[in-house]
Amino acid sequence: MRSRRTTRRLAADAGLLAVAAAFVLPLAWVILSAVDPQADLSVTVPDSVTWDNFDAVLTDDITFTPLLNSLLLCGGGTVLTVVCAALAAYPLSRFRSRLNRPFLLTILFATCLPITAIMVPVYALFVQVNLIDTMRGTIFFFAASQLPFAIWLMKNFMDGVPKELEEAAWTDGASPLQSLLRIVLPLMGPGVAVVTVFSFVMMWGNFFVPFMLLLTPDQMPAAVSINEFFGNRGTVVYGQLAAFSVIYSTPVILLYVLVARRLGGGFALGGAVKG
Repeated sequence: MRSRRTTRRLAADAGLLAVAAAFVLPLAWVILSAVDPQADLSVTVPDSVTWDNFDAVLTDDITFTPLLNSLLLCGGGTVLTVVCAALAAYPLSRFRSRLNRPFLLTILFATCLPITAIMVPVYALFVQVNLIDTMRGTIFFFAASQLPFAIWLMKNFMDGVPKELEEAAWTDGASPLQSLLRIVLPLMGPGVAVVTVFSFVMMWGNFFVPFMLLLTPDQMPAAVSINEFFGNRGTVVYGQLAAFSVIYSTPVILLYVLVARRLGGGFALGGAVKG
C-alpha cells in the first residue's frame, strides 16, 4: 500500500511539473528574450543584458498609442459590463420568478457561442448603425460579449449576501437601488473584483473583435498592433517582440495586484444577521 501511494504521488508530481513547465517555459522565453540582444526562438540565458529592445518599442506608434487605445476600450467595456451585470443580477438573485431559470440557462448558452459565429451579422449591423470603426461601438460590443458570463458570476456572488440585511435597510426607508449600492455591492466586493478582472483580461487579450470592427490604424489596440511584429516588418525581431509582450502584460498584472486583497477577502458575513 505504501509503495502504491508513493508511486501515485510521484506520478502526480511528475504531471504537475510537466504542466508547470508548459507555463513557465514560454514566460521564461519572454523575459529572457526581452533583454537578449541576439534573441531567437530558443530559451537561453543571454550572454549580455541589454535594454535596446525596450528602447526600440517604446515609441508612440508601436507601444504608447496602442496601449492607450487598449486601456480606453477595455476599461470602458469593463466598467459598462460590471454596471450592467450588477443591475441585471440583482433581480435574478433577489426576486423569484418562473422565468429566472430559463433566463439563466439562456445566458449560459450565450457564453458558449463562438465569437467568430456572430461577427458577420454584427459587422453588417454596425455598418447600418454607423458604429463601424468607432471606439464606442467596439466598447459596446466588448461589454455585450462579456455580459452573459458576468451576469452569471455576479448573480452567484450576490446570492451569498443575506437578504435580511437589505430588509433591515428597507425598513429604514432605503430603496432597492440604495440597498444594492450601499449594502449588497460593498459586501460582495470580492465578487465584483472577480468579474472586473475576468472581464478586463478577456477584453485585453481579444484580437478578433477590434481587428474586425476597427479600420483606422490609429485606433488599433495593442492586441492587434502586436501582429505587426509578424508581418509588415519582414523578419521577426524576437527581442523587440518579447519586450513589447512584457509591456503589454503589465496593465493586467497591475490590475490583479490592485484587487488581490479583495479577491482573498471573502464575504465574512458569519454573524451579520444574528441577534
